[in-house]
Amino acid sequence: MSFTLATLKTAVKDWMQVDETTFNDNLDEMIQNAEARIFKLVQLPEQRKNVTANVSTNNRFLATPSDFYAPFSLAVISNSTYSYLLFKHPSFIKQYAPNTATRGLPKYYSQFDDTAFELAPVPDADYSVELHYLYKPASLTSGGDSGTTLLSTEYPEALFYGTLVEAAVFLKEPGDVLVTMETRFKEAVTRMKNLSEGRGTRDEFRYDMLRIGVS
Repeated sequence: MSFTLATLKTAVKDWMQVDETTFNDNLDEMIQNAEARIFKLVQLPEQRKNVTANVSTNNRFLATPSDFYAPFSLAVISNSTYSYLLFKHPSFIKQYAPNTATRGLPKYYSQFDDTAFELAPVPDADYSVELHYLYKPASLTSGGDSGTTLLSTEYPEALFYGTLVEAAVFLKEPGDVLVTMETRFKEAVTRMKNLSEGRGTRDEFRYDMLRIGVS
């Protein structure tokens, strides 16, 4: 089973037995809310990205990618050598380098705001950097009716039941209906987590050898 934007909307309307203008006009927002819940609950392997960029001499800021969600690692590349920076709270950066005139090979970074990292010390030269990060995929609603996304094709149950929860809240359905939808949603998310954060990240050979006691 998989969904396009059009087929997901049709399925939600059929399950909720509603095809009314106000409900239909708010379906995009319901889908977006469901997607946001899922991405806050589950970290998918497919959300990992690596990008390279450059930091400039005397510039302590590095812009985050437009789809940035959370960092895994940031490395400065100098003389073909990777130096991985330590992720710190912004207050640590200020305490470590209270004088922004201090220059050197960056050792630390923090998330300054939604659009930039702050580095310390301030780069003393132009450096290449490599950022490994968690990105937030585009919403299913950002494409056309025939469009698909990672969630709609690989994890359709979670997206479907998550949208049903939002629809039930919107329609002020009885508590038992909402509980049923929420239970189905949580079961689907649990299956996602088992695959993406458990089985999907294990070394199968080593795990099976340990499980059956083979040395």
